[in-house]
Amino acid sequence: MAPSVEEIVARCHGALAEHTPVLAVRDVLDELISDPEGLEQSLGTVDIGGITTLHNAADLTVLRVAWTPGISLYPHEHRMWAAIGMYGGQEDNSFFRRLPGGLEAAGGRELGAGEVLVLGDDAIHSVANSRRDFAVALHVYGGDFFSVERSEWDSETYEERPRDLERTRRLFEEANDRWSNQH
Repeated sequence: MAPSVEEIVARCHGALAEHTPVLAVRDVLDELISDPEGLEQSLGTVDIGGITTLHNAADLTVLRVAWTPGISLYPHEHRMWAAIGMYGGQEDNSFFRRLPGGLEAAGGRELGAGEVLVLGDDAIHSVANSRRDFAVALHVYGGDFFSVERSEWDSETYEERPRDLERTRRLFEEANDRWSNQH
């Protein structure tokens, strides 16, 4: 039986009491994403990219993120740990190190359906969906994702600026418009 949103959130929240919460959340996500059809049944079919908040509190945020085909999000940080469980498509992550006056590339990882990625609170990454289908994941953060001050960087100049969630929303809208015009 597919877990309800409340059950998903309760399992992630329960993991916070463990010795290493991010690893406990990783284990919860491993189990949840092993049933992608159940998650789709619980969270709905994705036909448009965007960020859906399933839970947001001071100690935990749980999001469903659907990356539109062709979208590319600039480098950004979370300033809290994160665990990302892919249950559809693929998320292409590029990692960066902070330098005086900018960033330098520090590797990457293709995260496919059925995989979980754990990010420390100092991680800086950009995300792209280079595939022709939606990339869908549960993103779990060890804090209030929406209230923490953090940075993002211009994709070309690596100039640091304050994180702007409205800019992110517009990026999804533009990607969704491009995708819908192609199909």
